Amino acid sequence: MQTMAEQATQTIIIEAAPELCLQVATDFPSYPDWAVDVKQAQVLESDEQGRPIEVEFRAAAMGRSTHYTLRYDYSSAPERLAWKLVAGDLMRGCDGSYQFRALEGGRTEVIYNLTIELVVPLPGFVKRRAEVRILNTVRELKTRVESVGD
Repeated sequence: MQTMAEQATQTIIIEAAPELCLQVATDFPSYPDWAVDVKQAQVLESDEQGRPIEVEFRAAAMGRSTHYTLRYDYSSAPERLAWKLVAGDLMRGCDGSYQFRALEGGRTEVIYNLTIELVVPLPGFVKRRAEVRILNTVRELKTRVESVGD
């Protein structure tokens, strides 16, 4: 049975500069402090500038724990941070990005794009619940950035 990739996009305005948004978004070891579903994040590899490029996560997902590793691409930073799945137990694909666009008044428009392909298909209502939880991460990022920026 063929599984289809699921896509989700969320846009939010954060009351902080794009640089601070990127800084918080790439502070992976701190994710368990503010991203409700992330239980652990460990940087496995960094680039020559010390930026994390491969990160292993343990997260709550659909009533169980899941492990996955993402590889980050800084080639368009600070305007965009992108990632791709390296390995995962529930996902066979996970591509995403944050786009940070500076607005007047030191604010940032953040566009979060995510495409996930699961190993096994899920019923529609379960997928919708999972999508809501994933998109909540953007609101959690907003809360974290704005609390750090105070």
